[in-house]
Amino acid sequence: MKKEILLSYFPKITTRRYGQLLAFFSSLDNAWKAGVEDLKKAGWKEDVIDKFLEWKKEVDEEKIEKILKQENITCIFKDDENYPELLKEIYDPPFCLFIRGEFEPDEFSLAVVGTRKYSPYGKQVTQELVYDLANQNITIVSGLALGIDAIAHEAVLKAGGKTIAVLGSGINKNHVYPFQNKDLGERIIAAGGALISEYPPGTVPSRYTFPKRNRIIAGMTLGTLVVEAPESSGALITSQCALDNGREVFAIPQNINATNSAGPNELIKNGAHPAHKASDILDTLNLQDVKKYISSKEIIPDSPTEAKILENLTREPVHVDELAKKCKLASAELNSNLTLMEMKGKIRNLGGMNYVLSR
Repeated sequence: MKKEILLSYFPKITTRRYGQLLAFFSSLDNAWKAGVEDLKKAGWKEDVIDKFLEWKKEVDEEKIEKILKQENITCIFKDDENYPELLKEIYDPPFCLFIRGEFEPDEFSLAVVGTRKYSPYGKQVTQELVYDLANQNITIVSGLALGIDAIAHEAVLKAGGKTIAVLGSGINKNHVYPFQNKDLGERIIAAGGALISEYPPGTVPSRYTFPKRNRIIAGMTLGTLVVEAPESSGALITSQCALDNGREVFAIPQNINATNSAGPNELIKNGAHPAHKASDILDTLNLQDVKKYISSKEIIPDSPTEAKILENLTREPVHVDELAKKCKLASAELNSNLTLMEMKGKIRNLGGMNYVLSR
């Protein structure tokens, strides 16, 4: 198992401490074997070193590997090609991301955040704007929280779009938080989206994990839309992260007497873009032609057989037996074409002979 994965389980690991190890040791394997003096030279403090060496004696590598496999959780690291480029640009990008579902870097993405205690107005506006944005092939990123986050995710699913949920907990099924949205998380995955977190499976959320989670939501997107938020809302932390990293911030204008008006109205007063409809956001981000651009990248069949296969594949997994029935093709012909199409990058085999379109 990669030492990056194991290190992410150490409770005291941070992006800075991880960077210190990389800078001092020629490899993380060497860092893993290091003693007190070398770890001190790398920049770690003695109390952290003591806890690390004690933790290392007890960590169960086989158990970790087993859980990741059982839960279909993969990991990507900052140097991997599928690590989001936008996220690399922030001050403290997570060195490891745990992923359950399909996750590919997306250059057309928007964060949508807001309060848990939403109003009927907030619900309606979120549903309408997010539905329209998803129809324009904008990936919506949010936090799976109760309230506006969940409404945004649901609106994307209704539109048949793609949405990513960033959690402040582990993404294994028993630790998805809030538990009320566990089913929503599974539907996001089934629709071709993903749950992601910098926290390893088994992590219980705390008041510290959510603010850190918010920097990822803002960091991996072109901009952040705040729908409704009182003065103390976590949504405002996300918008501040967006501003700190030079990203655009949008806000829905509110009734000045409403409980949830303080956040969005203050953001607008301080320069955030007021958003009345999806086109306000698309125009500001210069994404008016994103749907046309994505259409130009559509998968082109090289034969009538490939066309038939592509017609019956989506981003949702289809088993080869079911595909054979839909395409009315013999197994040998189907399998040979699937192999060639996978080599061309048109489709993906997710394992267990389940196939999806590559994009």
